[in-house]
Amino acid sequence: MSYLTKSKNIKAYLFVTIGMLLLFGSCKFNSEMQSEGASYLQGEWKQDSIPHQDQMLQYTLTEFRFTCDSIYARMYVHSKTKQIADSCYNNGSWVEYAKGLYVVRGDSVIVDGIYVKENGKQKLSGCYRQGQYLPRFKVASHSKDSLVLENKYDQRPIILRKTKDVICVPQKRWQ
Repeated sequence: MSYLTKSKNIKAYLFVTIGMLLLFGSCKFNSEMQSEGASYLQGEWKQDSIPHQDQMLQYTLTEFRFTCDSIYARMYVHSKTKQIADSCYNNGSWVEYAKGLYVVRGDSVIVDGIYVKENGKQKLSGCYRQGQYLPRFKVASHSKDSLVLENKYDQRPIILRKTKDVICVPQKRWQ
């Protein structure tokens, strides 16, 4: 084997090895500690009403709690028609819960979460929604005490008012 062929083989080997080191070196496990999150989202936010809600067959009013990079959602569902089992219908009003992590990318809030029981434990069965909670919001506007989100899957604006300030103190997740 000539010197030139050996040199090409060594360069190819080094290229593949360095590429693999860069690829695997850039991966990291999710930290057990929260990160800071978006400062303007920190707090508790409440949606008081939806335009024309009295004319709707079903609507949901939402409350969010943003703490560092975590989001906790409480959804008050109101339904005039039974689309679920009688034992779950509860006279057309019930509450659903979700928690997850969020990131802000440009004007979007991307949530990766799960539906949970009222106590925060993962919801695997029962009434209402279960599984993944994956909303995508566009931040239409925000100020110190108001936030308008547009759900990319619903198109109705979620107009929120701040009910409580929260200061991010990173902790272990889900405590």
